[in-house]
This record gives sequence, structure tokens and C-alpha cells, in this order.
Amino acid sequence: MQFADFWYIVALSDHLQPNKVLARSLLGEWLAIFRGEDGQAVALRDRCLHRSSRLSAGKVCDGALQCPYHGWIYDRNGTVIAVPSEGDSFKPSQQRQAKHYPTREQDGYVYVRLAETPSVDLEPFAMPHYQERGWETVRVINRFANNVTNCAENFIDIPHTAFVHPGVFRTSHQQKLEMTVERCNGAVLVEYHNETSNLGWYTRFLNSPGFEIQHCDRFYLPNITSVEYKMAQNRHLFITSQSIPETDNSTLVYTDVTYNYGIWNKLARPLVWWTAQHIIQQDIEILKIQGDAIAKYGTQFSHTPADTIHLFVESIRAAISRGEDPRLLPNQSVKVTFWV
Repeated sequence: MQFADFWYIVALSDHLQPNKVLARSLLGEWLAIFRGEDGQAVALRDRCLHRSSRLSAGKVCDGALQCPYHGWIYDRNGTVIAVPSEGDSFKPSQQRQAKHYPTREQDGYVYVRLAETPSVDLEPFAMPHYQERGWETVRVINRFANNVTNCAENFIDIPHTAFVHPGVFRTSHQQKLEMTVERCNGAVLVEYHNETSNLGWYTRFLNSPGFEIQHCDRFYLPNITSVEYKMAQNRHLFITSQSIPETDNSTLVYTDVTYNYGIWNKLARPLVWWTAQHIIQQDIEILKIQGDAIAKYGTQFSHTPADTIHLFVESIRAAISRGEDPRLLPNQSVKVTFWV
């Protein structure tokens, strides 16, 4: 198994309009994304075979992509179908074919997989409750100056929230919490206990009766985190992020905040968007600080019991880096007490 075997988001479906080409980076590969004449998404290596211009700077003509430099035209399979300088003498050739990649569309996202024949054929991750009746989804996109592993760990890390997001999302009260952390089948599953409050500004709206919160964090290979809060009837929330590895230290994160607030669903949209973006911006800043320190001093971390989640996530991603299937790692379950 390798990272290229998985499906990664490269665009929102709505952003990939006909006659538009998008430039994307994925695992260090440059991609030109556009829609073919049948309306299906196309992904080509972002390099013209002729003089190595960027195809993403070109234009889409009748579902084919024209290089901006000398006008070579590529179809959805990367085959050169026209060379203006050759005029009527032009003949298509298998020697003139740009690298192309499989694409999929699901849940309003366009996905690309770099491996043509993956070692294991996995489906794109299904976003929780997307477009289901009674649920609303707010989407935000942000770029982090850090790697996928550190981004994913941040998104399912409680202790940092009291210090990076004070007031908005928790304040340090030294509240005793318990969690069960399980590594199973290439996933990390975390269930929290004894949470009733400390949800920041919106505690009264989200959990005014003070019920025990059903809170679960999940990591799915290779790059997906999903945080679930269920507080009461019509107070149910998922925060699901797909961290896209552009380069070793640049990660583009697509986040869905999907919630069921009953009659408040539509009214809550602007506030949900603002809060999500505000919190994420704070995470962008702290992960930039962490990334700078890692670049200088490396990743010699000093762990606490609350970091068990991170150790499991790192073990899964390290297995993929070694070319192994992390679903074959032994199952582990650990109970941890920590304070926030």
C-alpha cells in the first residue's frame, strides 16, 4: 500500500465549471483539472509534452485542453489531438500522450487518484449525512503550512483547544476527562466520557441542560478526521476534514461542518461558517509555528498519555510510508485520563 493508492479531493464540483481549468498539487505532482466534452472530470499531468509549459495556464476547447504556449491540444486521455504548427500533416501518435489520472465525483467533491492500478481498490470517503434531510452542511477550504499527519492530529486533539481557542471552543478549567482510544482496521476511534460543558460561547445553545455529551473522534486512513458531538435532540454535529498532501509541508484541507439543529438549521449557517473559519484560522497559525520549529529541530516529540491518539495515527501513516497495509497492524485499545 502507498499514499498514491488513495482518492484525494482536488476541487469542489461546483468550482470545476465547463471551459475552466484548475491547477492543483497532489503528493508533489502537478495536475491540470478540467471537464471533458462529456462533462466528466479530467486530470492530466500539468506539463505540455512539447516545451514543458503548464497546461493549467491554457484553455478548454470543446472538452479538450489547449496548451497556452504553442497550442497543442490534449483530450481527456492525455492524447495530443492537434498540433497547429503541423497543419494538415498532423497525425495522432501514442508517443504523444500526457500522463492522465483516474477521477471520481462524490458528495459534491472531485477526487483524483495518482495510482492507475492501486494495490488495494478503496472508495472515496463518504461524508457524514451529506445532503440528507434534516442536515445542513457548511464547507470551508484552508491551506496549512504543515504536513498531513500534524494537521490530522490537531483536528482530533482536545488539550490544545483550551489554549489555541480559549472562549470560542473551551477554556482551561482543569476538568477531568476520560477517553478510550482504539486502533482497529487502519482507523483510530476515540470515545470520550464525562464531558458536559466547556464548549465555549455556544454552550447554552448546544447543551443548556448539561447532559453528558456523546463525543467521538475518528481517524480514517490515510488523511481523514471526523469529530462527532451529540448533545441532545437536534443538537448533533460532525466536523469532517480531508487533509490533501500538496507537498511535504503544504496541506490543503477541505472541511465539512454537517449539523442537525432542527428548526435552527438555516438560521445557524452564517454563525457556523464564521465559527468554523475562526477556529481553523487559529489552527493555521499554531500549525505554522509548529511547522517552522519542526523544520529547524525535527520531530523529537515528548508524549503524554493524552497523545495516545497521535501515536496511533502516526503508526498508521508510518506503515503506509513503508509500503505496508496499516489494517494489518495489531488492534489496540487504551483507556486514558487527562485534564482540560
